[in-house]
Amino acid sequence: MLEPIVETLATETDATVVKVDVDANQQLASAYGVRGVPTLVLFADGEQVEEIVGLQGEDQLRTLIESYTE
Repeated sequence: MLEPIVETLATETDATVVKVDVDANQQLASAYGVRGVPTLVLFADGEQVEEIVGLQGEDQLRTLIESYTE
């Protein structure tokens, strides 16, 4: 359910989106403390600034992304 939203945001904002299969990359998921799926981790200037767990609406995510890109 979240994938189409994330894909839209990737094309319509300045955000770079990377999708990680947590089953295939358990070490990476563990390093970021991912315990639930979906988990979105937002970075700004190379630093982790947000971690969102669960389904989020497009408008909420767009506002969050834009708050770090302006």
